[in-house]
Amino acid sequence: MTQNRIAMTFQPDRLERIDGSLTALEADLDLLIALTIEERSDLVKMGNKSRAFCTSALAVAEQHAGLMPRDFDYDAFRQDHAALEALRPRAARLAHLMQRVSDTELALGSDLMAASLEVYGVIKVAGKDKGVDEARRELSARFARRRAAPDPTGEPGGNN
Repeated sequence: MTQNRIAMTFQPDRLERIDGSLTALEADLDLLIALTIEERSDLVKMGNKSRAFCTSALAVAEQHAGLMPRDFDYDAFRQDHAALEALRPRAARLAHLMQRVSDTELALGSDLMAASLEVYGVIKVAGKDKGVDEARRELSARFARRRAAPDPTGEPGGNN
């Protein structure tokens, strides 16, 4: 093999522990929500610079409670602030772990593709008249060009 960026083996007991940890994590994070694309775009965003603003706004609201509307929900404000402060460091750890998972997945896929291309190259060149024609055809399907779907209007150029 010409490329081997990573070599790893998952023993069944390790996979079982990982799956158990993920199940526990999913159970402990059952309060998390999922937003639609539209909901995400409609929300007011809080960037890094806004963290200090929000912390200050909470303090100001509590110090000047008489100025705030009667229906202003201090408890919800405090609860959201505390929950975000608790979630952020864990989200950062998960993001770092997810980046490592993605990088490992990318490296493993690259190793597999490099080895597969090497097999295909050998079969293509050295496999002629060696009884591997079916295997060569099967592997070559990966590189078959697909024809563009005909334009339903019948006009050349389609809807590009």
